[in-house]
Amino acid sequence: MSEESIFGKKVKGLYKALCQDEWNAMTTGVIVALFSILIMAWWRPWGAVGAIRNWGDWIIYGVGLWDTLGFWESDTPRGIFSNTGSVIGIGFVAGAFVSACLGNDFAIRVPPVLELCKAVAAGILMGIGSALAGGCNVGGFYNAIGNLAANGFTMMIGLIFGAIIGLKYIYWEMEHISWGSGGAKTIEFPFSLKALCGVVALVALIVGAYSYAGNEDSDYLNSMSGLLLIAAALGYAMQRGRWCMIQGFREPHMTGDCTLAKSVALSVVIVAIGAVVLKYGVPVRIEGEPVLNPAHYVRGTFGWGAVVGGLIFGFGAILAGGCGSGSLWRVGEGQVKLWVVVPFFGISNSIMTGWFKDAEFEADGVLGKAVFLPDVMGFGGSLFLIIGVMLLWYLIVDWNEDSNKLIVEM
Repeated sequence: MSEESIFGKKVKGLYKALCQDEWNAMTTGVIVALFSILIMAWWRPWGAVGAIRNWGDWIIYGVGLWDTLGFWESDTPRGIFSNTGSVIGIGFVAGAFVSACLGNDFAIRVPPVLELCKAVAAGILMGIGSALAGGCNVGGFYNAIGNLAANGFTMMIGLIFGAIIGLKYIYWEMEHISWGSGGAKTIEFPFSLKALCGVVALVALIVGAYSYAGNEDSDYLNSMSGLLLIAAALGYAMQRGRWCMIQGFREPHMTGDCTLAKSVALSVVIVAIGAVVLKYGVPVRIEGEPVLNPAHYVRGTFGWGAVVGGLIFGFGAILAGGCGSGSLWRVGEGQVKLWVVVPFFGISNSIMTGWFKDAEFEADGVLGKAVFLPDVMGFGGSLFLIIGVMLLWYLIVDWNEDSNKLIVEM
């Protein structure tokens, strides 16, 4: 075999490993954690609901209800390309689209009629739940705990029970509802076209990042370049690894499989370690600004707000077949059900969040308290608590994989 053919074989092998094979769940969890820390160091933690809410804002504005409802302080929503949450969401979906195209996973997948109806309900429930909890599975749980916020633990409790209730509903639906099972279809495209679209999307991301970086009039917009690319890397990794946090809460009670739960637990611990490094002593940039605002994702929902919100969100996510981040990367791979979930998620979250802010529920402590763990137990104690809780979760789901004690029976 010639050296050229050996090299070509190596190139194909590398492409297969990076773009076509499904990545190991633990590896994906570590990659997600590392990019989560990187985006925190760049500017702010990432999230899903911020993007979805901004898009919901524009839908409400577009149909003429923005002024009618009157919950919002500004005359118009923040621009889709100038809102940090929205830019993160755009980058995330684009990264997932690149992964799906290059990996030959992209197709327009139209679900049965019943699933489309459930998508509407799921989106509304996820919007309400994330408003109550102060974030979706990312900002309310993953990055909340990762950013040393107590409200992340209370949402975790709600997510567990929401996933169990959602699973019970799915079993009931399978036995009692036969309507709406038709209408599913999949529209496939040639791989050459998908690969071309993936490359075009990748180039568009790079061009977009350079456009932001070249903005000399605004440091705010200038910094969007990093958010866009790091979010794209997160979307790529999560689509490539089929990494959906709600599966970590569902599968231990459905099949006993604890792979995703273990991966999420490990990922949370890594993010928390990164947050301690970035937040300890509040190291400063030029002009005395914090490297990472300690208040990020520390919400006044440590109480019933996050528990109930997590339960509602978890139930909705089971109906949707994807959590906040899982919904976005599935949008990028062509799943029409999630194309329906996301706008209803955005509209309901926009209205609920606007109402809560207008009524000052969080500021008045109606939903719970805002607790930054290092203020209570120091950075070391906070990290030990997070590691301890994640280890306990790890051990419980691992035990359940062998014992099946926590399986929800049909």
